[in-house]
Amino acid sequence: MGEFADVVRRRRMTRSFSADPVDPSLLASLVDLAARAPSAGKAQGWHLVQLTGAATARFWDVTLPAARRATFRWPGLLDAPVIWLPFADPQAYVDRYAEPDKAATGLGAGADAWPTPYWTVDASMAVMTLLLAAEDAGLGALLFGVFRGEAEVRRELGVPDTLQLLGAVALGHPAEGPEPKGRSAPRARRTADEIVHVGGW
Repeated sequence: MGEFADVVRRRRMTRSFSADPVDPSLLASLVDLAARAPSAGKAQGWHLVQLTGAATARFWDVTLPAARRATFRWPGLLDAPVIWLPFADPQAYVDRYAEPDKAATGLGAGADAWPTPYWTVDASMAVMTLLLAAEDAGLGALLFGVFRGEAEVRRELGVPDTLQLLGAVALGHPAEGPEPKGRSAPRARRTADEIVHVGGW
């Protein structure tokens, strides 16, 4: 295995950023790569809301109010110059599978007809591609949950309620110095033997 394996092994979640901006053309190239992730029926039902400048400050004001920041473990996270909000669009998949070449699947009947929510699967693969592409470009990235203030964020950004928010991606140039680690860092990675069930469960 070559360069790709090196990128995968290097990739880590970055929790401390410099405030230096990221070239917009580089951001566009990362999204172009993510657009090549697998997509059921080529429905491509995912979207990114991109926040920079004052919009990132407002995002943090809503999701991490000033009163909570004194005890926040990763203050350097708030310096990330870009926040991406990835959304999955269930209706795009329902509409695609209602088209003549997919209608026989019955999945065009509605989101409830899908045994697996492929809008979530596909959007997640696109986000993973973004994380790997960022690493390959020398950038840092962190995928994190939006556990507070999601409704207000959606309202301010005009995001339809029908879209599923997967989380947020902080993106930028890593800050100098040691990278702060998350609480889960000491946990060992499972080996292939622990993951693979040969011939059945």
